[in-house]
Amino acid sequence: MGLLTFSINVTLDGCVDHQEGIADDETHAFFTRLMDEAGAMLWGRVTYEMMESYWPAVAGGDVEAAPAMREWAVKLEAKPKYVVSSTRRDYHWTNSHHIPGELRAGVQKLKDGTPSGVLLGSGKLATELDRLDLIDEYKFLVHPRIAGHGPTLYQGGLPSTRRLELISAEPLRNGAIAMHYRRAPLSS
Repeated sequence: MGLLTFSINVTLDGCVDHQEGIADDETHAFFTRLMDEAGAMLWGRVTYEMMESYWPAVAGGDVEAAPAMREWAVKLEAKPKYVVSSTRRDYHWTNSHHIPGELRAGVQKLKDGTPSGVLLGSGKLATELDRLDLIDEYKFLVHPRIAGHGPTLYQGGLPSTRRLELISAEPLRNGAIAMHYRRAPLSS
């Protein structure tokens, strides 16, 4: 069984608005490495549609982009992409698949069938999956910014505090810090 890893850009005040992070070559290279390590991507419908509206054009060369962005886009095009949605059923972007049925069972089946792991990149979906105890690891890129607005990480709340173990913390040249946490074992 592969691990489900939640990874997202976040500001110091918890904002996960994709426009608030530092979108430079170093950031794109970081997320490309994470994607390379994972066997599949997992998103909610809103994040999927945001990604679908831009990255296929970058991968196809229809949009001007820096080399690091183009590398991300080309690799993303080839990567299996899974979507949780109760409203959308058609997915035309290459290698895109719908997770039907009950959320826990569908995501557990994806984890079981993806030994190299699944990279989750949707904030709202992460809240739901964390409530179901399905997230194993967290890889946040914490940006040196205070946004002063939302959406924020886990804005919908969790039933209890999650205890995490720090695996690594790596500063990037742009001032962001790549934080890798794993769920701490439950104490008896």
